[in-house]
Amino acid sequence: MIVVFGSINIDLTFFVEHLPIPGETVLCPSYLASPGGKGANQAVAAARAGAETVMIGCIGQDSFAEPAMATLRESGVDMTHVKATGSPTACATISVDASGENSIIVASGANLLATANQIPHTLFGSGTILLLQMEIPYSENWTALDAARRQGAKIALNVAPAASVPVDQLDKLDYLIVNEVEGAAIAQSSGQNFEKPEELVRLLAETHDLTCVLTLGTTGAILFGPEGGYQIPALAVDPVDTTGAGDTYVGIMAAGLDAGLSTVDAARRASVGAALACTNKGAQIGIPFGSEIDAALGGLGPDRQFD
Repeated sequence: MIVVFGSINIDLTFFVEHLPIPGETVLCPSYLASPGGKGANQAVAAARAGAETVMIGCIGQDSFAEPAMATLRESGVDMTHVKATGSPTACATISVDASGENSIIVASGANLLATANQIPHTLFGSGTILLLQMEIPYSENWTALDAARRQGAKIALNVAPAASVPVDQLDKLDYLIVNEVEGAAIAQSSGQNFEKPEELVRLLAETHDLTCVLTLGTTGAILFGPEGGYQIPALAVDPVDTTGAGDTYVGIMAAGLDAGLSTVDAARRASVGAALACTNKGAQIGIPFGSEIDAALGGLGPDRQFD
């Protein structure tokens, strides 16, 4: 089972020719209102990939609340422990340019009221993966992490958006998933130096005794852990919207690990799923189902093992 403790948003996406520079107004013909939030995106990805998934988070009591949860429900995510609060449902404004790149602003709203107390400890156990991100109060993440660890659950942290993570919390993780900016910030905050991406992954994995995955966009991902070090390729696609691709990767990888796959095989499925997500508009509505990943998996090139 995957327990996702994190954010639930409504996304307002604007498709523009280019991203505005400071002081510039850019016009576009329309916008897309769709569900998002890193926690919710990852929960949808895990559920669509076949994992039993529980979402923990907060929404408001406003017109955005139900649309923000619609795809979670449709994807079979257990919403029992999502709490309605007096703060507004979180909202993100997303600008996507002609190449699929994006710029995002998030008003956190109800996400700031999410607490670890919402998670029944009966959900934690040796068969559970707790999946965390950085869009809710950090201290609540660490409280949930400690509770899950005491009950024998595995812990996966996606350090997105980029933020500082205490060393003692890193040491409690089983899986750390970062992009280059996030990974470099974590290493440099503790005075660790590296030259190549594969050195960064090995450094984080060995320093904190965990499996580290470094996502690299169109060049795939690098992972290092007890199974060794691997370069995982990306599936070649023509991107339409990259919003939520990283979350799709995290959720699908967690689902693969939950199903008993090796980290390499779970990462390969995640790489394919994240690429497929980029071929559709919107963070959640474009997340692929397991059958779509299976159909495209044969098009992924071979991985490469590091010495």
